[in-house]
Amino acid sequence: MDLATGLPICVTCGVQYAAPRPDCPVCEDERQYVGWDGQRWTTLGELRSDGFRGRLEPEGPGVYGIGSAPKISIGQRALLVTTASGNILWDCVPFLDDHLIAQVTELGGITAIAVSHPHFYGSMVDWSRAFGDVPIYVHAADEQWLGRRCAAVNLWTGDTLTIGDGLTLVNGGVHFAGGTVLHHAAGEDGRGALFSGDILQVVLDRRYVSFMYSYPNYIPERPETVRRAVRLLEPFAFDAIYGAFWQTIVRSDGHGAMHRSAERYLHFVADPAPAAAEQTPRA
Repeated sequence: MDLATGLPICVTCGVQYAAPRPDCPVCEDERQYVGWDGQRWTTLGELRSDGFRGRLEPEGPGVYGIGSAPKISIGQRALLVTTASGNILWDCVPFLDDHLIAQVTELGGITAIAVSHPHFYGSMVDWSRAFGDVPIYVHAADEQWLGRRCAAVNLWTGDTLTIGDGLTLVNGGVHFAGGTVLHHAAGEDGRGALFSGDILQVVLDRRYVSFMYSYPNYIPERPETVRRAVRLLEPFAFDAIYGAFWQTIVRSDGHGAMHRSAERYLHFVADPAPAAAEQTPRA
C-alpha cells in the first residue's frame, strides 16, 4: 500500500497534516497543549523505521481495538466495529502499515470511518485510502481543525446522522462543538453499544463517564452542554460504553451510567457557590 509516509504528524496529538508547517493548531488550542520540548513532528515512515508496529486486540463482542506499540501521542485506540452491513472504524490513530491493513482486511475491512473530535483525526485520510477511499464522517462544526482534506471527508450537520443499519452518529457537542458519539443498536449482542471516544470519557473505575472541555488542562464542560448531550442520547438503548483508551469500557447498564455520571458531574459544577456571608472567614 502506498501510504503518505512523509507527511508531518504532530508528536503530541498525533494529527497528520497535508504539508510541513511550524505549528499544530490542534495543540495551540486551549483544550490541548504544545509539548514541553516545543513543537515536534514525526512521519509514518519515521515511526515504521523506529520500530513502531500496529496493535489489534478484541475489546468486546464484534469490536476490535486498533493502536500501536509503543503508543503514539496520547495513546488512544481506534475501534473496528464489525456489523452485518459493513465495518466502521470509530475514531482513528496516527499509525498504519501493510501488516495492520492486512489484519483489518481479514476481519472484513472498513466501509466507513467516523471520528469523534479533532484530537482523534490521526492519519484518517491514509486509513480511508487504504480501504478504497471509504467515507470519513466528521461533524461540520469541527471543519476548521482538519489537517488534511480529501473527497472522502463528509462534513455532516445537525444532531444525528444514520450511517448504516442501526448505526447512528449523535452530535453531543461535548469537548468540541462537533463532538460526536456512535450508537450501534445491535451491539453487545443486541443490548446496544455507545462508542464515545472522550466525548463521554469512561473514567478509571469504569462505572462512570465524565464530561470535560479540556482533559489535559482540567477545564470542565459547561452544564448546558452536558444536559443537551444526555437529552440527545436519552432515546438510545446501550448496555456498554466504549471510551477512548484500551479497556476503558462500561460493561453493563451504560444508559444508567450515563445518567448517574451526569447527575454527579452537575452536582459538583452546577451548584451555586455559598453566599459570601456563609463562607468561613480566613484566619
